[in-house]
Amino acid sequence: MALNIKRPNGTEDVLPQNVHKWHTVEKVARDVADGFGFKEIRVPTFENTELFSRSVGENTDVVQKEMYSVIAKETVFTLRPEGTAGTIRAMLQNSLMNGTMPQKVYYILSCFRHERPQAGRLREFHQFGLEMAGSQSPRADAEVISLAKSILDNLGLKNIELYINSIGCPGCRAEYHSALKEYFRGRDGLCGTCLTRLEKNPMRILDCKSPVCAEIAADAPLITEYLCPECAEHFAALKSYLGTLEIEFKVNPKIVRGLDYYTKTVFEFVTTEIGAQGTVCGGGRYDGLIEQLGGQHIPALGFAMGLERLLIVMDKQGCDYLEPRKCELYIAAMGENAAVKAMSLAKTLREHGYWVEYDVVGRTLKAQMKYADKIGTAFAVVLGDDELEKGTVKVKNMANGEETPLPLDEKFADRFGAICVDKMFGGFGVNLGGFCGCEGECSCG
Repeated sequence: MALNIKRPNGTEDVLPQNVHKWHTVEKVARDVADGFGFKEIRVPTFENTELFSRSVGENTDVVQKEMYSVIAKETVFTLRPEGTAGTIRAMLQNSLMNGTMPQKVYYILSCFRHERPQAGRLREFHQFGLEMAGSQSPRADAEVISLAKSILDNLGLKNIELYINSIGCPGCRAEYHSALKEYFRGRDGLCGTCLTRLEKNPMRILDCKSPVCAEIAADAPLITEYLCPECAEHFAALKSYLGTLEIEFKVNPKIVRGLDYYTKTVFEFVTTEIGAQGTVCGGGRYDGLIEQLGGQHIPALGFAMGLERLLIVMDKQGCDYLEPRKCELYIAAMGENAAVKAMSLAKTLREHGYWVEYDVVGRTLKAQMKYADKIGTAFAVVLGDDELEKGTVKVKNMANGEETPLPLDEKFADRFGAICVDKMFGGFGVNLGGFCGCEGECSCG
């Protein structure tokens, strides 16, 4: 009996016909981050479990319910549920914090959480994220938010709203926790998880997805009423800087984010167009995390964007993607001698940066030309004994049928480039003009 093995629940395959969409998002995100002075970092897929329990928070849903942990020879590892903790660990371990401040890095990675799979919420998902360490100024908060908005704008996304909040520092948050405990202890109906949160971190109740708990929390005290002078000044300055940058926002005092390491600024970019999973980007400040992981007290902040959610919104809004690159030349060969020449010719053209294909299956000439048409090649040549004898082939433009004779000599690639001058195949290909190397007026072709 044949095996019928399918992908694990909560994961997705990215097929060749769709990967250009991912390339679009990744390219835009990288380009914008580069323009803000961020550099790419790559970190392991799994870390020691203690890293996440200490940073994310032992009482969070992520640590208590969602992490994938593995025991290997008595060592406990966890597939990363988010990107910040591992990135900060890497920055500390590799002494980046000893460099010029601020240190600015970005990453594209996969994360893993055991959740009930649904649209926009998978067990393996992908993020673009970044971290900035070494600045306590609210200007850094505005800079990071501006970067996130630039990515969303460059992707062509519409109807995305920015919500901001301040959850204060440990000092003013202690007073707020007391007020929340007093409020919630006088209410019945909290779920079992929130009853646990009530003693350890009552702010997490504000983030509960239970409709009953959400209704109870609707009239809870607001953190903005308990901010100390320093945190209030920081938040006021952030709002002023966002105004300077002409970034529209709404203050939402109920935003707390899902991870315990956040302090002061938290923010989310949200859309209502993909249902309940409408947060496409979330982040904030975590001034105590680096110290918590064994470093010095270095203020830091960052954000993460869910790539799957971004793509869902882009598809729904009909955003443009960079077109996938197409084959630039197909060489149809008749006979063994022509097939050998096709191999040699393809090698030379590929060294010049072209996407070139030839028959490796054993098709007839008619079938080869059908295949060339099916893959959407821009140009095609037929190579047989006559062409080999004459040393000339006709390059056919598959779009308009126009044919151009070219000699099969050492300058074939250069002359082919002249035919294709200034064509860009989907933005991912090479610029086909300028390969001929002629000085002054081009003499190729």
